[in-house]
Amino acid sequence: MDPLTQGALGAALAQAAPTKTKNIAIAGGLGFVAGMAADLDSLSTSSTDPLIFLEYHRHFTHSLAFIPMGGLLCALVLYYAVGRRLQLTFFQALACCTLGYGTHALLDASTSYGTMLLWPFSEDRISWSIVPIIDPVFTVPLVALCVAAALKQKRAFAVAALLWVGAYISTGAIQHSAALSKGAQIAESRGHEPIRLEAKPSFANLLVWKIIYETDDRFYVDAVRVGLAPKNFHGTSIPKLALPRDLPWLEPTTQQAIDVQRFMDFSNGFVAADPKMLNRVIDIRYSFVPNEIDPLWSIDLSPEAGPSAHVIYRTHRENPRQSFSRLWQMLVSD
Repeated sequence: MDPLTQGALGAALAQAAPTKTKNIAIAGGLGFVAGMAADLDSLSTSSTDPLIFLEYHRHFTHSLAFIPMGGLLCALVLYYAVGRRLQLTFFQALACCTLGYGTHALLDASTSYGTMLLWPFSEDRISWSIVPIIDPVFTVPLVALCVAAALKQKRAFAVAALLWVGAYISTGAIQHSAALSKGAQIAESRGHEPIRLEAKPSFANLLVWKIIYETDDRFYVDAVRVGLAPKNFHGTSIPKLALPRDLPWLEPTTQQAIDVQRFMDFSNGFVAADPKMLNRVIDIRYSFVPNEIDPLWSIDLSPEAGPSAHVIYRTHRENPRQSFSRLWQMLVSD
């Protein structure tokens, strides 16, 4: 989730809990900062290895096992920075920070990006795919209720914020199940028995969902609208990445070959050769328009690169207004 939503949920839980912190605004402030702190792992970058941040974002700082340590580290910083001046005890600061920090991983796991909730016992990236990564419909009421709790000094607003979060995520889970069912129907109509089938919410809504399913040799991408006015938006397909066919020159012992495998692991195997660009490998899981294969990120390889050279990581954000217009038509069309 985006930092504002992460912070607001951390604030709401710290405000609502009986932490013996008399000032609800202070409790919310500690919870807000701690609720965002896990994303400091995104600073794990390297000038020589462009894929480091993909591996370490939503890594150990996002695990359930790390919550006590994350809360303690936040409390140590915030208590000595501001807590003592605000007449908090260390244990009050620790309670607020641990509650705030504890919300982060679970909220991230509710999106589709993938979060290492069970590290160090498992490095599987868990993604329930029930809410979008950015969703103002979810965030604005949450933030407003947290602000009201701080200004009015009433926990009831924070409790209402948590109820709103629970209701929205539950709605997302129901919509996700409905989208999976419609995706299975689309695959069946084509005579396919998918190896994998996934549904992911599109940008900023719970109505239109991206459907991806895998057959022996291809990925198929469609979109569905679920709810009171269901509709299918048929998309396209693309061959699965096959290194001997798509990158026949790639030597398996080179750093580029290792990087391709790292990118495949990060993308959960949903990768293909870009049909528009030679020697580019794309992650097909995400696109702004959900029934299109228009990747948000990719890696570029070069046959001329040395054996120790890394791939080049690229992000793609072309024509956002045009993409939003097409998504909007999916939301409102008859």
